[in-house]
Amino acid sequence: MPNSDKTKALIYAPAGRDAQVAASLIDEAGLSSTTVADLNLFASSLSDRVAVGVLTEEAVRGSDLKPIAAWVAAQPSWSDLPFIVLTQRGGGPERNPAAARLSEVLGNVTFLERPFHATSFVSVARTALKGRLRQYEARDRLEALSESERRLQTALAAGRLGAWELELSSMALSASATCKAVFGREPDDDVTRDDLIASIHPDDRDFVLVRLRQTIDTGRDYSIEHRTIWPDGSLHWTEVHAQLYADRYGSARKLVGVCSDTTARKTIEENLRRLNENLEERVRERTREVNAAHQTLLEEVAQRERAEEQLRQSQKMEAIGQLTGGVAHDFNNLLMVVLGNLELLGKYLAGDAKATRLVEGALQGARRGAALTQRLLAFARQQDLQVKPVDLAELVSGMNDLLRRSVGSSVSIETILPATLPPALVDANQLELALLNLAVNARDAMPEGGRLSISLREEQVSGNGGDLSEGSYLVLAVADSGTGMDAETLQKAVDPFFSTKELGKGTGLGLSMIHGLAVQLNGALLLTSELGAGTTAELWLPATEQRPEQANETALPVSETASRLKILLVDDDALIAMSSVDMLEDLGHEVVEANSGVQALELIRNGQNFDLVITDYSMPGMTGAQLAEAVRDLHPALPIVLATGYADLPAGTDIDLPRLGKPYNQAQLAKEISRAVAGEAASVPRSGAGASGARLAKADDRCDEIGDGACVI
Repeated sequence: MPNSDKTKALIYAPAGRDAQVAASLIDEAGLSSTTVADLNLFASSLSDRVAVGVLTEEAVRGSDLKPIAAWVAAQPSWSDLPFIVLTQRGGGPERNPAAARLSEVLGNVTFLERPFHATSFVSVARTALKGRLRQYEARDRLEALSESERRLQTALAAGRLGAWELELSSMALSASATCKAVFGREPDDDVTRDDLIASIHPDDRDFVLVRLRQTIDTGRDYSIEHRTIWPDGSLHWTEVHAQLYADRYGSARKLVGVCSDTTARKTIEENLRRLNENLEERVRERTREVNAAHQTLLEEVAQRERAEEQLRQSQKMEAIGQLTGGVAHDFNNLLMVVLGNLELLGKYLAGDAKATRLVEGALQGARRGAALTQRLLAFARQQDLQVKPVDLAELVSGMNDLLRRSVGSSVSIETILPATLPPALVDANQLELALLNLAVNARDAMPEGGRLSISLREEQVSGNGGDLSEGSYLVLAVADSGTGMDAETLQKAVDPFFSTKELGKGTGLGLSMIHGLAVQLNGALLLTSELGAGTTAELWLPATEQRPEQANETALPVSETASRLKILLVDDDALIAMSSVDMLEDLGHEVVEANSGVQALELIRNGQNFDLVITDYSMPGMTGAQLAEAVRDLHPALPIVLATGYADLPAGTDIDLPRLGKPYNQAQLAKEISRAVAGEAASVPRSGAGASGARLAKADDRCDEIGDGACVI
């Protein structure tokens, strides 16, 4: 796309100081200009480099506009040059009938009635420039597309590849000249699908048709090599590759592929095969000697490779964790904007049933996206956890009905839950979700039914416990009698997006989420499995002597969270700030927005009084924690809420603030405001294990929809 210094505005305003004023305002709009003295010169100066044309109506009234009209009509398809016409009578046909003639000649024209304010002209000029720059971008893309097409055709010709397309609705075939030559046809021959099928060797034809039907039905890539009989009776080998082409709605429309003549290669392969038959015995004998001489060395190499593979696996998981954590954090921010706006939009569309249904559908999709980011954050060990002492036996017992409904009547569940075990330091909600994921995975591994065993035991780790620190642990074991996994599958089981299920039946994040949760709780996930003998998943969770807290289910309604407050909202992301401001104002608060910590401090130092500060943590220049420390130095009693999508703040951030986890909705925002104003320094605690289990029970019908243990609650 051209830079603004390579484009210009063309001005024809011969009367008085019009040209000088227009040039000055064009310069203010960020564009250079050229002024011409007569209309013919204006028409001859029009080119692709002109970004906008400026005319005065009285200068062109009664003039011959055919040269300009001819240039406008001859513009390439990407171009629609904008014109600005300065007029004394407006641009409407009622007041200015001549405007219709100018509109017809110039096409893309904006009438600006005098007298006008300078900012109005600058705004119109900038708008015209933006539109012109988009046209330049479209031109560049069209040129790039044309160049890509030429390169593709050159590559196909260089590789002697024939291109073809098959419309699935009509089975109409379109084939290039090279493609026809691969099947022994001339470039001008009319070749149909039936012609090409008939030319396939009879022994290969059924196999080709089966593979073709599989590709159309399943979407799997079509790749095959078969024999072809040319019209002259000669036998050739043909290699064909194709993929299904779908429209934007996901419906398969046609097969697009390439083909090539591989007769020469197949002949060489056959000759090599015959030569190798004579050498095979000599090679086998020599191989036995080499294997015997190097057996010891191979064992040492294998041992070293295992060690290196373990190191690579550890480094890979760490790198993936960092990547997924960063991506999930950014998606949390985006989803917060979507959820906040949809929630507010739903209030204003309460009387429109169709719109309400559409908003609810969008909200459900956004919540599923939020659940996905939580699983990514769990894998990355960046999930915001509410760790408390929890009675695991009571937690599992409370989920008994939900688990039985989730696995179905064909799977029997037995539990071994000793009553004398100490509590564990866990997040009850996340552990319930992890247990439900494991149960659903076990169910899927037992399609014909079987037995699911859930047990608890206490273990002591002393000395070198590997990934586990020394101390007491509770082991939550989930064992099934299903198909099990081989060693290779077991090794990759906790990799993100790895799944043994069919496409669309699982996200591949279930076990990776549970692994991330266990590590974040200072525990571990241990998997053991044998093909055909079932799988056992053990969650090792740190034990504690603290007693479980009683669940507090009291929650204020949104309308009762607080009286009208003056709130300073600080966020460098304009979309998030806009969404949060709308939610706060909908709650009845007065909101002042700041886009950085520095700007927020200036507002406070300039004497503005606020009842509450809500600040994002991750901001350039000054983080939310640094802003909070500076605000406390100025107003120690001013309540501050820190909004963040990370579980833990970076090392060295020593500040005690209420935390608002992203993405948050209006109810969570209102509750946190009430707690902050009341002087409470902690976020609203999550409900206890029993209450969470009840909530899970209401949503258990959604678990089967997602699969792979990736249940969205």
